[in-house]
Amino acid sequence: MEVEEEEVKEEEEVKEERVQVEELKKEKVKKEEEVKEVEVNEEEEVKEVEVKKEEKVKEEKEEAKTEKEQAKKEKEIKEDEVEEKDEEKERKLKMMEDN
Repeated sequence: MEVEEEEVKEEEEVKEERVQVEELKKEKVKKEEEVKEVEVNEEEEVKEVEVKKEEKVKEEKEEAKTEKEQAKKEKEIKEDEVEEKDEEKERKLKMMEDN
C-alpha cells in the first residue's frame, strides 16, 4: 500500500515538474519575443534619427544655396548701382565740359 502511495506521489511530483517546465518554456519564449520587440524598436529609432539627420543636412544645404544665390543677387544689384552712378558722373562731367 505504501509503495503505491509513493508511486502516486512521485507521479504527481513528475507532473508538477512537467507543468513547471512548460511554464518556464512559455516564459522564455515570451521574454525572447520582448527582446526582439525591443531590438526592432531600437532599430526603428536609429533609422528615424538617421533620416532626421539627413533631412537636416539637406535643409542646411538648401538654405546655404539660397543664401549664396541671394548674396550673388545683392552683389549684382550693387554693381549695377555703382555702374549707374559712374555713368551719371560721366554724363555730368560731359555736360560740364560741353558748357
